[in-house]
Amino acid sequence: MILIETDRLIIRNLRELDSADYYDMMGNFNVMRLIPREVMTREESDKHLKNLIDTDQVVSEKNVFGIEIRGKDEFIGICAFLKNNEKEDEIGCRLREKFWSQGYGTEVTKGLISYGFEELKMEKITADVDARNLNSIHTLRKFMNPTKEFFNEKDNCMDRRFELLKIDWLQQNM
Repeated sequence: MILIETDRLIIRNLRELDSADYYDMMGNFNVMRLIPREVMTREESDKHLKNLIDTDQVVSEKNVFGIEIRGKDEFIGICAFLKNNEKEDEIGCRLREKFWSQGYGTEVTKGLISYGFEELKMEKITADVDARNLNSIHTLRKFMNPTKEFFNEKDNCMDRRFELLKIDWLQQNM
């Protein structure tokens, strides 16, 4: 099922065919250190992907979707609608390293925000990012405002929270 389409990308349900590319992302130290999470083995990555596929891939409290390049059927990463630690609506995105610095993160973020406000009727969207993840911070600043920094015990890092109100999004896009 296709959830969102942007100029260059399709956000869709994950599938088993994503396995090798999913591992390319989840087994990559450069990708995982920015989350921060441990690098996965191929077996762990396949199990993780299977767990995501086996959950209902509709938008609820935590749903992860695949991102592919339109017309190429190539998996480039994942994105998600989540709830943060304060039960607020949150978005997230992770890309395979070979697709960094090509504007895909910006395109996905804009697509998630637009879908969240227009289709899911969210009133506020947040995004938490490791304060050392400068590229993601740069992307989020294009759309959202930082509101606080806090120590994330689960990931053992300082996170920066960004947020955007629907009214501000509508004013920016008039």
